[in-house]
Amino acid sequence: MALMKPPAAYLPAASPALSQADQEALTDLYVRGTPANTLRAYERDLLYITAWKSARFGTALDWPESEATALAFILDHARDLSDALETDMAREAAEALLAQRLRKSLACPAPSTLDRRIASWLAFHRMKNLASPFGTPQIKQARSKARRAAARPPAPKSQHPITRDILEQLLATCRGSRRACRDRAILMLGWASGGRRRSEITGLMREDVSLKEFDKSGVIWISLLETKTTAKGDTPRLVLKGRAAQALVHWIEVGQIKNGPLFRPVSKADRVLKRRLSPDAIYQIVKHRLQLAGLPEDFASPHGLRSGFLTQAALDGAPIQAAMRLSLHRSMAQAQKYYDDVDIAENPATDLLG
Repeated sequence: MALMKPPAAYLPAASPALSQADQEALTDLYVRGTPANTLRAYERDLLYITAWKSARFGTALDWPESEATALAFILDHARDLSDALETDMAREAAEALLAQRLRKSLACPAPSTLDRRIASWLAFHRMKNLASPFGTPQIKQARSKARRAAARPPAPKSQHPITRDILEQLLATCRGSRRACRDRAILMLGWASGGRRRSEITGLMREDVSLKEFDKSGVIWISLLETKTTAKGDTPRLVLKGRAAQALVHWIEVGQIKNGPLFRPVSKADRVLKRRLSPDAIYQIVKHRLQLAGLPEDFASPHGLRSGFLTQAALDGAPIQAAMRLSLHRSMAQAQKYYDDVDIAENPATDLLG
């Protein structure tokens, strides 16, 4: 498969010390050594930053960029522009981005969005072997103030966690077709293996699933190539057992999945296709199954499988370390949030008024 070529801004800088062949090898190394999701984020951020500077200053990006431009970028994204004068340059630039569908509203973007775009801009400078303006004391202080000024409660990635009772409602709709068989396997694997992300589910290959112990012990071993928090080769094997293992084996048999992508599209004629599912398809599957279960389609998102697994682990009294071995959370603090939500609801001090 051909490698995706990233935009020029995040290609490594040309070096007179390298031959053309070595330069191409270095570029290829950057692409292969960067997660696909990061490359896509780089592409979106570069498009946004380029469009913003063109709308704000009427010029292209400079390498290295000036401190004045970097400061203007922070200031333009650290306030709500809805109440700004129509002649305000920041508002004019934002409206130009709205017209290009690169910005959703004139409201102040989330601090995490600003941080990510600046992080990408920093990365572009590093790849070109250039100093970035975002490291200067004034810019650092402005970023800190902007983050504090725009602070807001973090929005959950899923409106509700898909706990066991909700999962059972979704599974009850998965009957009677190959598509239903596939959806059942996706939901059960996504939940029971530790709350897998969409890209992790769709990235699985048949070769990543070992059925050697299934007939004897009912256990399936799953090898993830990499995750958001683990590098290639560092991801531990995950275990699937019980009903979840049975659902996956049933899909492999019904779908006749002998090699290649584990989860694939199913045609309207209920025929299994050869290509892999896209991550967006997992969103559509969850949405569809919620509707069939009589729940609002926005009740939960695919991340609800992940948050639901950890929430259920907390409800069942499973040690957080055991849950994290499956969820592969890198940060104890992140995983603890789900346990804290359960603990505070069960805290006797919340019932002092009876």
